[in-house]
Amino acid sequence: MNTELTLSDLRKRWNEVLDLVESRDRIIWIAYFDARLESFENGRLTLDFADSNKLATGHNYQEARIRHRAVLQGAIYDIFAVNVVVVEK
Repeated sequence: MNTELTLSDLRKRWNEVLDLVESRDRIIWIAYFDARLESFENGRLTLDFADSNKLATGHNYQEARIRHRAVLQGAIYDIFAVNVVVVEK
């Protein structure tokens, strides 16, 4: 992608990113599928899990997300050809 990546671009194609993650590892997809894309600045994508945490009953995937963040970042790279750092709010 030759133009600068925006939060809007990420949101428009987020399902593609998640589909790619799921094709690589369904467990990692489960850990990220309910993320809300909060902001994207200086190559840092901030994900918010506040809504999913309200409904969580013993299914906190934060540790798994930290361990497997590279898979999500790799999927974003494969879709957009841009290196992105994923962080959680």
